[in-house]
Amino acid sequence: MVTVYGISNCDTIRKTRKWLDAHGVEYRFHDFRKDGLAPGLLTAWVDKLGWEVLLNKRGMTWRKLPDDEKADIDAAKAITLMLKYPAMIKRPVIDTGDGLIVGFDEQKINEALGARGNPA
Repeated sequence: MVTVYGISNCDTIRKTRKWLDAHGVEYRFHDFRKDGLAPGLLTAWVDKLGWEVLLNKRGMTWRKLPDDEKADIDAAKAITLMLKYPAMIKRPVIDTGDGLIVGFDEQKINEALGARGNPA
């Protein structure tokens, strides 16, 4: 089963869930804030994709961080920050079972999930 990771009040998550529903894709939603995030899962994502793909430096959470927390970012520090501030993780993270998609990219989602055709 497809799992969509994110934060329920995120506009991009709403857009993703609406798209998946319209295309008949079954999925489970995992809210970082309500359901938590296992350090091992985040580390596996970083190992597979790189921390640069997952860390959202454009969001308000990043911008509000003190400069010393933003300095000298490496994988370990990025993981620590993302675990402490889950809103800092780019959304959505979609686990298709065969791979991961980060961010709402309709073409990539469509290709990965085989959701073809027009929305209902």
